Amino acid sequence: MFWKKKKINIPPQPVHKTPIDTRIYAIGDIHGNADLLNQLHKKINDDAKQYYVQNKIIIYLGDYIDRGLQSKEVIDTLINNPLEGFKKIYLKGNHEEALLTFLEEPEFGDSWFLQGGQATVRSYGAKLHDKDNQRLGMTEVHKNFNNSLPSKHLEFYRNLKISHIESDYIFVHAGLKPGVDIKKQKDWDMLTIREEFVFSKKEFDKTVVFGHTIFTEPFQKNKRIGIDTGAYAYGKLTCVVLQDSSIKFLTATTNEKK
Repeated sequence: MFWKKKKINIPPQPVHKTPIDTRIYAIGDIHGNADLLNQLHKKINDDAKQYYVQNKIIIYLGDYIDRGLQSKEVIDTLINNPLEGFKKIYLKGNHEEALLTFLEEPEFGDSWFLQGGQATVRSYGAKLHDKDNQRLGMTEVHKNFNNSLPSKHLEFYRNLKISHIESDYIFVHAGLKPGVDIKKQKDWDMLTIREEFVFSKKEFDKTVVFGHTIFTEPFQKNKRIGIDTGAYAYGKLTCVVLQDSSIKFLTATTNEKK
């Protein structure tokens, strides 16, 4: 006796896609490494030339500054030498939030410096020591930094976005609070969340592209794409490339020939 196989209808699984005729590039945490940024920009330009699309978007996930000594140069590049032909989206990281807090509250400087803020102050040429090489008080450092910060850079920092959505993707610096609707997320969580987001099995309606948490290789799990590969710690800056339902990565490393 033969049993007739019963056909089982399995609903198609959702495939997250970009907007039609759009290619998206998203870059992880740069942390004061202008050389890596310039290398990666070249790779993005070379890649984009191979695809004819109506819209090219480049999204920076924040943490442009601190730790690396080229913090000012990074912002100079983004302002004065941006990639041509791309719509540009600049997100805020927790390190830009720290800089802005220091500008309002000089006493926050000690906390900021523990996060690598001293490298940023130095990159802008602001004095940290007196003529006898004694460390200046934070109030004086604050004054020097304010005087050294170009107005265009201050405007850049103040105009950074917290998150950005393109079709089935949401881009954010650190991640999202699990169990909370995307529209109800708090800025602080999106700037600072880490393990609670990364290791949660709860998925969101959109795939989350994020930085902040360092991985040796791009992270892909539970509708999350993590692209902070340690530009400062490991000399590797990563970009995820999204078009339709395809995902690929571009990287720049310090051991590459310039």
